[in-house]
Amino acid sequence: MPPAATLADALQPLRDDPSRAAILLDIDGTLAPIVRHAEDAHVPESTRTALIAVARQYALVACISGRQAATARSMVAIGTLTYVGAHGVEVLNPGGTQVELDREVAAWQDRVQRFADRHDTDELRRLRIRHEDKQAIRAMHWRGVPDEAAAEAALHDVAADAERSGLAVHWGRKVLEIRPPVEISKGNGIKRLLRAHDDIDVALYVGDDRTDVDGFDGLRELVEQGRLKAAVCVGVMSEETPQELTAAADVLVDGTGGVRGMLEALGA
Repeated sequence: MPPAATLADALQPLRDDPSRAAILLDIDGTLAPIVRHAEDAHVPESTRTALIAVARQYALVACISGRQAATARSMVAIGTLTYVGAHGVEVLNPGGTQVELDREVAAWQDRVQRFADRHDTDELRRLRIRHEDKQAIRAMHWRGVPDEAAAEAALHDVAADAERSGLAVHWGRKVLEIRPPVEISKGNGIKRLLRAHDDIDVALYVGDDRTDVDGFDGLRELVEQGRLKAAVCVGVMSEETPQELTAAADVLVDGTGGVRGMLEALGA
């Protein structure tokens, strides 16, 4: 898609035939505003209303989140959507009660948990670093702590130890994730999801962070393979928008309000 494409231009391939289109969205910073404590985040009711209207029209609507799939569903509170959690390794289907976890990732779960528990130290607690348990992934948040610079420096030591221990690390917006040493990305999760839907010709992905660039890459790979006819990659702007996202997006919207407006246009 040309870099100068307007939002209306970008959405037109999806609106032409919603019965063969997928709408895929990140949650935090996209549907839900970023807040100091991740557990306090929620999707505004006006955004939920617009998303429900979209879900009634389009072949597939899914939320692709770094959170666990069950947590993502409780945040959005729309049971008819698909939820892909933990950066692509979990799937919770509409109305489902059992989360499908990638088996290769699941094999590392105990080791990741033991490492993270060992680093749940008095020093990190003093710095007010918060652990988020995602089963096979452990996230350590420092947004809003009294001394963010000291907390980040301490987590660089944790990251170095994780890599020495044979684990993988990923840095996000004021969060460090300890992960299994296997390829985990929203792009892979999106590719697995769409390969199970033969009726999809065009897909849109919306996100605000570095992990969402992986989602863009996954969609574009499916276009290159001929699996999709077109992909639309939408970046969400904020004060913390990484340059990688701005450069990779086909079109940009302004914050979660811009996402809501985009959903309203898709559902009109």
